[in-house]
Amino acid sequence: MEWNELYDAGRKPDMEQIGAYVTNGLWEELCRHLEQEYKTAPKIEYSRCSMQPGWNVKYKKGGRALCTLYPAEGYYTCMVSIGSREAAEAELLLTACTPYVRELYRDAGCLNGSRWLMIDVTDRDILTDVMELIQTRVQRKAG
Repeated sequence: MEWNELYDAGRKPDMEQIGAYVTNGLWEELCRHLEQEYKTAPKIEYSRCSMQPGWNVKYKKGGRALCTLYPAEGYYTCMVSIGSREAAEAELLLTACTPYVRELYRDAGCLNGSRWLMIDVTDRDILTDVMELIQTRVQRKAG
């Protein structure tokens, strides 16, 4: 059963139910990383977006979106926006990324100065790429 059918707009899942649907340790690993590294909490929201309808999980830091996670059976999609502030760092980082993520970035058109990457997290190498891209979203403190 599709995610948006299993949990419709009137039936909000919790993080445990989402993890049970995804059934992939990479889900828990990214969520734990985001919560510990950035001291942020997940926010479960419903979207009627035609591209990815249903419940998703958003992580923010200091009012700025880090990523949005879209559950799927056996994997999940992580949406990361790379704006003009992060572009130079992200493009340097891409040289070490998987061919899959490099291709997504190359093919993502710019919309309002940002590239919206919808990354299917299916293995550890892609998860590593996602974590590195998310890091570019965090404003660095001068120090």
